[in-house]
Amino acid sequence: MLANGISSSFVPSNLEMLRFAPELILSVAGTLLMVLDPFFGEGKKSPKIFGHISIVAFLLAIFGAVEANTVAGPAFSNLLIVDGFATYFRVLVLVIGVFAVLSSYLYLDREAADTCEYHALLLFSVAGQCLMVSSNDLIMIFIGLEISSIASYVLAGYLRNDRRNNESALKYFLLGSFATGFLLYGVSIVYGVTGTTKLDEIRTFLAAPGVPTGYVALAAALMIVGLGFKVSGAPFQVWAPDVYQGAPAPVSAFMATAPKAAAFAIFLRIFVTDFDKIGSSWEPLIWISALLSMTIGNFAALTQTNIKRMLAYSSIAHAGYLLVALAARSEIGTAAAMFYLAAYALMNIGAFAVVIHICGKGEKNVLISDLAGLGQKQPLTAGLLTVFVLSLIGVPLTGGFFGKFYIFRSALESHLVWLAILGLLNSAVAAYYYLRLLVVMYMHEPGEATESLEPLSPGLGLALALPAVGTFVLGVAPGAVLALATAGAALTK
Repeated sequence: MLANGISSSFVPSNLEMLRFAPELILSVAGTLLMVLDPFFGEGKKSPKIFGHISIVAFLLAIFGAVEANTVAGPAFSNLLIVDGFATYFRVLVLVIGVFAVLSSYLYLDREAADTCEYHALLLFSVAGQCLMVSSNDLIMIFIGLEISSIASYVLAGYLRNDRRNNESALKYFLLGSFATGFLLYGVSIVYGVTGTTKLDEIRTFLAAPGVPTGYVALAAALMIVGLGFKVSGAPFQVWAPDVYQGAPAPVSAFMATAPKAAAFAIFLRIFVTDFDKIGSSWEPLIWISALLSMTIGNFAALTQTNIKRMLAYSSIAHAGYLLVALAARSEIGTAAAMFYLAAYALMNIGAFAVVIHICGKGEKNVLISDLAGLGQKQPLTAGLLTVFVLSLIGVPLTGGFFGKFYIFRSALESHLVWLAILGLLNSAVAAYYYLRLLVVMYMHEPGEATESLEPLSPGLGLALALPAVGTFVLGVAPGAVLALATAGAALTK
């Protein structure tokens, strides 16, 4: 025992601190940004320094996550677990963070809103997501979720003088808090039945013969509500179109990718691992949610004229595809979901980057018709958007194609034949509203929005080019990422 009465087992070792490195780096960098604000804040010479520091922090955190994986194992009394699964998702959300900053430079400069708060909130939100995906305890998952969510609520209303931002933040906060309540009720029931909140101990408890599972099945249903909101899965998706449309475009891109990836990581770790023994109880709920998400998302997107709102409904549909993989309840399904989340993040970040480029000050050009003639005025930008659109459809040689292929294959191997068939039909419906973007870009005469477009800024150019390259790599040579996903998925069984 130590002099103050605290057991030495609770004093973090250097090894544990290394395993916790990404979260530490992001938290320290976020705090540093706020300290630097008086020197580089409003009216000062170099406000872009905040973005530069954020990118450096994200890159250091990626390095820290990779290094932590070399000493994989539990940390802090088994509250955290660093393994291939956690490392995969850590790196994924950190890469999304880099792209979020790159796509924000032009937008924040245009809106005269480049402050330390924006970048600090991004860093803290991603830190919460890293904590979520590496948690081995339901309470730690909740803490990570709240760190990420609270920062996201504020980011949604970042432009305080914009009523759309205010409405977006208020809706997101109220509905998000309500959904979190369901998650906490589920966690409390699990603790009441099993006497623990640690995931490995819950799994051991449920694996024992003769254990009553009725209350745990109820807890699983409540947790599906909470996590279903976070991934914008139907029927808990009603917030997404309004929030994505009202939030600043770079924040919409971030919310559609990073928090969703982290929430799906928790979905997979809890349900495929801990609740697998009661899978027959929750699988029909996931089945129904997957079908509703694909159908509602795709058919609602058909009628949209606002690009951000269309992409919001598109993200609901893609949540449905990912829920198909979860319903498969297999290693193949988990690996397929992990691969698809990487592909989805790249193509969605890229599509939103084009929206950021064309929307103009005050986001006045966010209609699909505002893309008219983009193929004539800026062929490179139009070509990059074409790559993302084709990947969202699932055309061969893109990451989206292989992602959907692996997901539907996992559904067939788990005998979810009808769900796979309905998913494929939904993909055909989605092709219509995605192809409409290409028709407007290449077959319509330039409009006011495209006539006044400036050349791509360096940051936005990188936020377009790098995801486009990644989308092609995942479509042509998916082996490396799929191998990492497969290795990480094996740890959930």
